[in-house]
Amino acid sequence: MAALPNDRLGFLLSFRGELTGARIRAALGIAGLHPRHAMTLMRLAPAAMSQRDLAAAMEVDPSQLVAILNELEADGLAERRRDPADRRRHIVEITDAGAAVLERIDAAVSATEREIFGDLTEAEQALLRSLLDRIVVDPAGHECGE
Repeated sequence: MAALPNDRLGFLLSFRGELTGARIRAALGIAGLHPRHAMTLMRLAPAAMSQRDLAAAMEVDPSQLVAILNELEADGLAERRRDPADRRRHIVEITDAGAAVLERIDAAVSATEREIFGDLTEAEQALLRSLLDRIVVDPAGHECGE
């Protein structure tokens, strides 16, 4: 007898992930951002970084990051500049407008996460985060599209 979908972790994770993703995209909609834009701004918030380091941190192909940065720059939310120490490198940083947008989406995403994960204790949330980090996936095989 075949397993039911809820008995298959892959199906269960995929279904819950799709629903969670839809809720997060709706929360990001207050600023008109896609998750990839929000994730980029979150990575840049603590400090500027090289474009190469940003691509590695986000686990995306550098060409995909270029497209994301082009969109963020067009909206005035991030900017690239040449590294004065090495003109071949680009340094990427969040703008003041990007930081303001990030504050708004952080509040919206926090509220959504409280709803989604409200039945989990802090310890259970930490355990879930830890377990999800251990799932073997290859981001290189996934296109950065929505």
